[in-house]
Amino acid sequence: MKGLLLDTCALIWLVSESKRFSTKQRTALEQASQVYISAISCAEIACLTDRGRIDLSQHWKNWFDQHTTQNGIRIKDIDYPTISEAYSLPGEFHQDPCDRIIVATARILDLSLITNDRKLHTYPFVRTIE
Repeated sequence: MKGLLLDTCALIWLVSESKRFSTKQRTALEQASQVYISAISCAEIACLTDRGRIDLSQHWKNWFDQHTTQNGIRIKDIDYPTISEAYSLPGEFHQDPCDRIIVATARILDLSLITNDRKLHTYPFVRTIE
């Protein structure tokens, strides 16, 4: 299988060994040639921690660095082409800037996205794995 892009929630589930992954998602993770995550997910995790919505075993930066490294996940930087794509997505798309950047990253790199976000699964211009 080609590479995959993890939504922020998927990284949290991967680290916590959550049972929230579907069979298709687990299989895709096992067979992926490379797994990526957008740098915006680092910001999302920092915000979730600061707001008390998730509790990590260490500072969010150390947690993110440790778990992306341990799992061989490559961090995709946010650059001008990504921002340009994020705010030029075809069709109707909601206003969440993080979701826009994640979807743009998947589209630019031609990756399937692992997420359980219904809004992303129903968006017809990105491949997702349910």
